[in-house]
This record gives sequence, structure tokens and C-alpha cells, in this order.
Amino acid sequence: MSALKEIIREIEDFAPLKLQEDWDNSGLQIGDPEQEIHAVLLTLDITEAVIDEAIALKCNLIISHHPLLFHSLKKINYQHAHERLVFKSIQNQIAIYSAHTNLDAVRGGVNTCMAQTLKLEEIKILQPLKSYLFKLIVMIPEKYSAQVIQSMYEAGAGHMGHYDHCGFHAKGTGTFRGLEGSSPFVGEINKIREEAEVRFETLVPGHALDQVIRVMIENHPYEKPSYDIITLANEYEDAGSGAIGVLPKPISERDFLIRLKYLFNLQVIRHTPFTGKKIYKVAVCGGSGSEYTEQAIACGADAMVSADFKYHDFMAAENRILIADIGHYESEVHTKEIFHKLLTKKKPNFAIHVSKINTNSINHLI
Repeated sequence: MSALKEIIREIEDFAPLKLQEDWDNSGLQIGDPEQEIHAVLLTLDITEAVIDEAIALKCNLIISHHPLLFHSLKKINYQHAHERLVFKSIQNQIAIYSAHTNLDAVRGGVNTCMAQTLKLEEIKILQPLKSYLFKLIVMIPEKYSAQVIQSMYEAGAGHMGHYDHCGFHAKGTGTFRGLEGSSPFVGEINKIREEAEVRFETLVPGHALDQVIRVMIENHPYEKPSYDIITLANEYEDAGSGAIGVLPKPISERDFLIRLKYLFNLQVIRHTPFTGKKIYKVAVCGGSGSEYTEQAIACGADAMVSADFKYHDFMAAENRILIADIGHYESEVHTKEIFHKLLTKKKPNFAIHVSKINTNSINHLI
């Protein structure tokens, strides 16, 4: 068995909660972080059938992509669906954890998995996050710099794409004077002190900032370390909205849709009129992605694959791009595979089950 908090840590190390949208409610929905987990059920949605499946499989944790709780509950009286699901999960001591838009945003998450399913190459984030990177600058006594800097790297600083330990070092002289009430690490109170220091600069993503600052202060010898935090407009290429890549070779629009239907096991695809162009560069976005169509066009995409497009969203394409709406459920059902791969990679001491319940409430008469 494993403690629930340990399982949560594995998920959030991969898809930090700070990556979720402001309106979202990812994280622990129901349960005690100290609870011992002996079996887990992976699902896209939480439904009564899924909870019954968890009970039958003796799972005391359900991990879902879509959160069970989006809005506050005023009562739990078993009369309405969400109230009934909350009641039933608590009654059966089943914890519920959800990773939603944070799993969408992270590289290797929902959108990356869509792109990989479509066999795209050279996959990148379609719209990388902005104002999520920070420059952290700190002055460190020279002989302590290696220890402090390494602790910051280990806490998540200095990652840039496929590189880590990225930083800038410059030697100089720091000056300070401790006043009454201070407890200087070196020097004497009321006397100006000069100290050989290293100015260290590095980049830190938003989800790691608090942890990096904490370990930096813990490992820094000074009573009051001197440091600056600067919000950057640079794009954070490891997270954002959608994904974009290229097919092994250009294909016709019809062949692309046939390929899409086969790879995603689709009953139907809603799409815009053919543009007459070959499909080579493709943008994807799990769930509702119509708002990223213009970004896809700006990035040179020949096709946009997502879901929940409205009538006027299709019209807005104006023959500039092929829009393929494959359905919300169909674009995200593979989240179960992401959870499974993530948890089995760590070889946890509990059983992992993938839900066999089709939670898609939209059907098509063909």
C-alpha cells in the first residue's frame, strides 16, 4: 500500500497544480492525504457507474481527469447526481483526486498524447505560457555558493527545455553593515564589511518558485540573503495550451480525416469544408479548443483537431485551415493511459485498474 499523499506527489510533480486554470478545481476532491491506498481506478469522468466499478474492484481511490466538484455544494442529500456521488464515495471510503487543466497544460500531458496518437513529429506546445517564468538573482558568499546553487537546482531552478543546471555566475564584492539587533554571519555590528560574493542568476518556473526560495534561504549562510525576483515575459515552452507538430509526410485532407477516425476510434468527425491543401502541420487541443484556432493558423497549421466547436467557430476558419471536431470525450479519453504510465513507472505498491466504463454521454445515430 501507499499513502494517498505519496500518490498525489507523483502526479503533481508531473502536472503541478499551479498550471491549472483559475476556474478549475484540480487536486484532492475527497479523502485524507494520510489514507493508505491499496487499489486505484483510473477514469476520465466520475459517474455513479464508475464509483460502483471502484467498489466492485475494491479500489479506495479514483483518479479522474474531469473534477467531480467544480462548484460548492450547499447540501448532500442524495437527491442530485453530484450530491449522490459525493455521498457514495464518502460512504465507501473512496478518495477522489482529479488532474484537469494542469494535465492539459504540461508537456507530456493530454495534448502531447493527442499529438503522439496522431503520429506527429517535432511536437511543441501550441501556445506556451507567458509570465510563468521568473528570474531569481541572489548574492552568495563565494565559498558557500556551490552548496546554495546546487540546492536551488535540485528544487527546480535552472531548467530550460532539454537542459538543466542553467545559470549565470559573476564574482564581485558585497558590502553591508549590521545594526543593533542584527546577528551577522560575518563581520561586526556597526562596522561596514566587505565580502567576496557570487551573483547567481537562474530561471525558475512558477510552480517551483516557492520551493526554490525556501531551500535557497535554508542553505544561505546570511541572516538576510539579498535576492531579487523578476517576472519575465518569456514563453515557458514546457507548458501551455494545445500542441503542434508535423506528419511524417503531407497527405490529402480526406486521407487525414480517415487517419484521424481510425487512430482515435471515432464514430463521426465534424469538419469544415476542404481547403484543397495538403495536410502536413497539425495543431491539437484536448477538450474545448476552439479559442486556439487563430493561434494554430498563426503557427502555420494546416489542420486543427479539437472538440466543442460551435457553428460560428467553423465559419471563422474562412478556408484558412481544416477544423476537425472529434468530440470532447474522444479527445481526452487517453488521459487514463497517461495516469497509468505515470503511476506504473514508479512501481507503486498497489493495484492499478483502468476503468472500463464509457462515460461519454454523447452518442451518434449512424
